Amino acid sequence: MRLRLITVAVILLPALARAQATADSTAPRANPADVASVDAIIASLYDVISGPAGQARDWNRFRSLFAPGARLIPTRRATDAPPRPAVLTPDEYAQRAGSALTQNGFFEHEIGRSIDRFGAIAQVFSAYESKRSASDAKPFARGINSIQLFDDGTRWYVVTIYWDSERPGNPIPEKYLRR
Repeated sequence: MRLRLITVAVILLPALARAQATADSTAPRANPADVASVDAIIASLYDVISGPAGQARDWNRFRSLFAPGARLIPTRRATDAPPRPAVLTPDEYAQRAGSALTQNGFFEHEIGRSIDRFGAIAQVFSAYESKRSASDAKPFARGINSIQLFDDGTRWYVVTIYWDSERPGNPIPEKYLRR
């Protein structure tokens, strides 16, 4: 029985990994202006998810910003439970968030940034605020997106976006509210 399970695992696991890699590697071609620099790709990320209620988002443009295998990882907090990461592919994020963004309206923009870069990689702490309408006086949420980027010499790719929200006891540090 044990040998049978090992044989099945040896045969199926590589096939499942290939299927996932194929699903993650079919991103549409990016607009060169969206991925030409760190500033451009960060601006494109915020722009593509933002828009008024009733306006569909351009999920092909969204997917074009990401490297194959990229992940979006919100930090989730259930009542009376420790925080935990929720790992999503760009497609899963679009499926889960798409209707809410369109239905309610959503505008997110950067309010501060810290960046570290070495060779082909960059780590960006991008403080953000979220509003339902671009003209709202106050945001309904703020937080920090930890964005890992990769430069292949021709364009930038988003590899990971990992974020947490501001809340009582967890304010955005002042150093991330500056450029």
